[in-house]
Amino acid sequence: MPHFGFIQDELDLKLLILYIMDRAAGPITFLQLFELALFDAGVDYFSLRQAVDHMVATGQLSLEEERYCITDKGRRNSQICESSLPRSVRLHCDENLVKVNEALRREAQVRSQIMDNTDGTVTLCLTLEDGSSPLFHLALLSPSRETAEDWANVFQADPSALYLKITQLLNQKEEPEDETN
Repeated sequence: MPHFGFIQDELDLKLLILYIMDRAAGPITFLQLFELALFDAGVDYFSLRQAVDHMVATGQLSLEEERYCITDKGRRNSQICESSLPRSVRLHCDENLVKVNEALRREAQVRSQIMDNTDGTVTLCLTLEDGSSPLFHLALLSPSRETAEDWANVFQADPSALYLKITQLLNQKEEPEDETN
């Protein structure tokens, strides 16, 4: 049965993976990679899984905490073979990567981490960066993990609001007391 689409064999699939991974703004999950590659009719879950596993084993991709990133070896191979991908495939990949890269950049700039303390409380660490430097890093003691998760969700939804409120609070000048009383 003939294949439709660009992906005809394992080598084509690996070239596509390298192209996507070389342009991803950060480490991505297998599901994100699958969704980015799925536009081509020749891509299926099992062949993609097999190709990714082989590329990790050969040092072209690395896997850390459920996320894949391209290695220097993979990046070199991608740049050498990039022209083997049809222009239409490259353009389609680039279009698909726009939203994923925006989300990856935002994720890198807005972080929350919950750490358990020995006394049963938890510490919530909130970080907001502008891409090159931190805007603020805040550690809050929370009475429970549930409360810390709620606070983290509020922060993740609108981190600039918290930043603005903190700076407004810090910029308040204390009014002098009236001494005529």
